[in-house]
Amino acid sequence: MEFLGLTPEAQAFVVFCVGMLVLMGIGMNMGLALVLTGAGMAWVLGFWDAQLLAQNLVGGVDSFALLAVPFFVLAGELMNAGGISRRIIDMAQAWVGHVRGGLGYVAIGAAVLMASMSGSALADTAALATILLPMMRDRGYPMHTSGGLLASGGIIAPIIPPSMPFVIYGVTTNTSISALFLSGIVPGLIMGAGLILAWRWVLRGIDLPAEPKVPLAERLKITGRAFWALMMPLIIIGGMKSGVFTPTEAAVVAAMYALVVALFIHREMRLPELLPVLVNAGRTTAVVMFLCAGAQVASYMITLADLPGVLTGWLGGLVESPRLLMAVMMIVLVLIGTALDLTPTILIFAPVMLPIAVKAGIDPVYFGLMFVLNGAIGLITPPVGTVLNVVAGVGRMPLAQVVRGVNPFLLTYALILALFVVFPQIVTAPLVWLR
Repeated sequence: MEFLGLTPEAQAFVVFCVGMLVLMGIGMNMGLALVLTGAGMAWVLGFWDAQLLAQNLVGGVDSFALLAVPFFVLAGELMNAGGISRRIIDMAQAWVGHVRGGLGYVAIGAAVLMASMSGSALADTAALATILLPMMRDRGYPMHTSGGLLASGGIIAPIIPPSMPFVIYGVTTNTSISALFLSGIVPGLIMGAGLILAWRWVLRGIDLPAEPKVPLAERLKITGRAFWALMMPLIIIGGMKSGVFTPTEAAVVAAMYALVVALFIHREMRLPELLPVLVNAGRTTAVVMFLCAGAQVASYMITLADLPGVLTGWLGGLVESPRLLMAVMMIVLVLIGTALDLTPTILIFAPVMLPIAVKAGIDPVYFGLMFVLNGAIGLITPPVGTVLNVVAGVGRMPLAQVVRGVNPFLLTYALILALFVVFPQIVTAPLVWLR
C-alpha cells in the first residue's frame, strides 16, 4: 500500500507517531495503544499476521529478569502495609525534625532510604505523602512547596537500587541489570543532596515553627525500631554485589523479607490483611506487564521499519561528539517525558537510541542511567506528571498547585542532569569501583 508517495518504512513511521498521538489524546490505555500502533505498522509494512502479533505479545513478558517486577512491587506494598516505611520516616524525623524546615529534610532522608528498598516512584511517593503531608499542613508549611518536595523525593526511587525501571531497561536493551543497579547509587545520593540545597533555598523568607529536639536516648530508641527496615537495603545490595543472588532473586528476597518483618517482627499486619496487599501488587504488575507486551509488538515493527537507522542518519553528524550527542538526546527525552510515562518511554525509545550511543562510544550503562534519570524527571513534569498526580490525589490539592511547588526542585534535577552530561565521570568512575 502506498500513500503520499512515501516508502513503506516512512509510512510505518507516520502510522506510529500519528497513531500514538491520537490514541493517547483520546485517553486509551497505553499498552493497548502500543498494540494497535504496532498492528498498523505491520499492515503498512506488509507483515500483517495475527500469529506474529500474538507471539510478540507473549515474548514481551516471557523473561526471567522481568519476574523481578512483581516481587519488587509486592515488596513496596508490604513495606507500606507492614510499618517499614513509617519507621523510616519516624527515624528521619527523630534526627533532623528539629531543624528549621525539618519536615522537608525528613522527607528527603526518608525518600533516599525508601528508594533503596522498593524501587517504585509511585509507591514511595504515596507513602511519603500519606504520612508527611498532613504533618506539614498542621505545622503551617506551604502546601504547594511541600507537595513539590515530596513528589521530587519520590522520583529518587527509580535511580537508587533496587529499581524497577532499571530492570525493564536492562531486559529491553540487553544491558546488565546488576551494573545498572550499581550505577544508580552515587547519582541517587547526589539527587538527595541537590534536594537539600534546593529546600534550603526555598525556605528563605518562610517563617516555620521550630520543633522540639528529641533527646538522644529517644533518638536511639526510634532508630532501633527501624533496625529491620535498615537491614533490607543492605541485604539486597550486599547480596547482589557479592554474587549471592541475581537482581531477580533479590526481588524475591526483598518481598519475603518485607513479609516476614511485617507479620512476625513488627506485627503490624495480619494474614487476612495480606489479600488486599496481593491484589494491589497484582494490579500494578498487570499494568506494567501489559505495557511490556504491547511495547514488544511496537518495537518489533520499529525494527522492521529500520527506524533506528533513520534516527542514526539524522543524528549521524553528532556521533563524533559524544557529549553533544548526549545533550541532544537528553533534550529529546525531556520533551518525550512531558507526554509519556517512564515505562513506555523505556520500552519504545531505549532500543532505538542505545545503538546510536554505543556507536558514539558512550558507555551503555552510563547511557542507561541517564535515560532512566531523564524519564524519572518526566514523572514530575507537566502535563502528564504521574507522580504529581499521586501527590495531588493523596493531599487533595489542585494539580496546578503541586506543579507550581515542584518548579525549584525540577530546576535542580535539570542542573544535575546537565552536570552528568558534561562530566560523565561522576557516574562512570564510581561504577568502576563498585563493580
